[in-house]
Amino acid sequence: MYGKGLRPLSIATVVAIAGAFSLVFFYAPLDADQGFVQKIFYIHVPLAIVALVGFVVGAVFAILHLRSGDRRWDAYSYVSIHMSVIFGVAVLITGAIWAKASWGHWWVWDEPTLVSFLIVFLMYATYYPFRYAIEDPERQARYASVFAVTAGAFVPLNFMAVRLAESLVHPRVFATTNGGLPGSMMFTFLACLVAVALLWVTLVKLELTAKSASGQLKRLRRALDAPAAGAGSRIAPEVS
Repeated sequence: MYGKGLRPLSIATVVAIAGAFSLVFFYAPLDADQGFVQKIFYIHVPLAIVALVGFVVGAVFAILHLRSGDRRWDAYSYVSIHMSVIFGVAVLITGAIWAKASWGHWWVWDEPTLVSFLIVFLMYATYYPFRYAIEDPERQARYASVFAVTAGAFVPLNFMAVRLAESLVHPRVFATTNGGLPGSMMFTFLACLVAVALLWVTLVKLELTAKSASGQLKRLRRALDAPAAGAGSRIAPEVS
C-alpha cells in the first residue's frame, strides 16, 4: 500500500532537484557581498524549513496516535521525526560550512538562529534513547507520542522567539527594509524549497514502505516459527 505512487514521486523529486540545482548555478545571480559561497543558502535554508516542519508533522501524527490508539500513526510520527533529524544533520553541516566561509568561524554561539536550531536538534536526538528505553511496545508508542507532541509544540515557540531576537549576525533575508530577496533569487529559493520538500516526502514514503514490508515478513515468520513473546520490542515501529 505504501509503495503505491513511490516511483512517480521519486521521478518528480529527481526532476525537481535537478531543476533547482540548475537554477542555483545558472540562473540565480551571485550575491554582491558573499559571492559564490552564498549559493549554499539555497540548500541550507530549505533543509532547515523542511526539517522543522517535519518535526511538527511528527507531532500531528503523534496526536492522532494518542487519540485513536492506531499504531500506524505512531509509525508515521516516528518516520517523520527520523527523517527530520537526518535533515537536521544536513542543516548543521551546511550551516557550519556557510559560517566558516562568511564569518571565519564554524560556529557563533551568540547567534540565536544557530543556537536555537541546535537546541531543537539535540532535543529530538533524545527521542531515540527515550523511546527504546521502554520495553513494552504499547507504552513505548504512547510515551514517544507524548514526547513528539511536547517537542513539536516547542518548535513554533522557538521560531517566534528567534524572530524577536535583536542579533543581526544571521541574515534576515525575508524581513528586510528593502524588500528581501530579488525576484530571481526568490524564485530559485522557492524551487529549492519545493525540491527539498519533495525529497523529504519521498524518503518518508520509502521508509514507510520498507517498514511495511519488514512488518509483513516478521508476521509471517512469527506465524511459521512462533518466536518467544516479547521479541523485537526495541525495534522501530512496524507499519501494517
